[in-house]
Amino acid sequence: MDDGKVEILSREICFEGFFRLERIHLRHSLFAGGMSPVISRELVERGDVAAVLLYDPAADKVVLIEQFRVGPIADDDGPWLIEIVAGLIEPGETPQDVARREALEEAGCVVAELMPITTFYASPSKTTERSFLFCGRVDASKADGIHGLRHEGEDIRVLTLATDEALALVDSGRINSAWPIIALLWLARERERVRILWLGSGPRNVEGD
Repeated sequence: MDDGKVEILSREICFEGFFRLERIHLRHSLFAGGMSPVISRELVERGDVAAVLLYDPAADKVVLIEQFRVGPIADDDGPWLIEIVAGLIEPGETPQDVARREALEEAGCVVAELMPITTFYASPSKTTERSFLFCGRVDASKADGIHGLRHEGEDIRVLTLATDEALALVDSGRINSAWPIIALLWLARERERVRILWLGSGPRNVEGD
């Protein structure tokens, strides 16, 4: 492939609201060499997101949230999903800033420490959205109630579950959203390391860049 070239020939805005929909006309390098013919792709521009799995290592519990989502509105199981807290990263904010802010806004939890899990593209075939995923240390006994910003139409119920109970919801398909699945499966693998790190010594800086 010739240096991974992308030539954007033109772009147009098809819609602009909560997200922006663009149509891009481009050519790109081919693995066999040379350039592709001109192709058109629609691209959803929504910005990057920070999401955080709230975990209490002492109680071995996770704090999840349940809320309405329009995407699965036609799903037979309904459009209320069990998720982890998350929010858009605004200009001037770091992913860590957003993780801490959303934990307080959506679950009433103060994050004592943050540990990066991974960074990934949510759906790279159609959106620029990139997710910064964290695990956050919290006191699960403080998590309860209904939260969210009314002016953003949020109606968020807090759920505190034993880690194994949450993992069983992944296995059963009751948790069917990417952020909590990735975060919980990571925790299933890393739980003992996380508990040793957070319970076996004082706080340390593991937030990453």
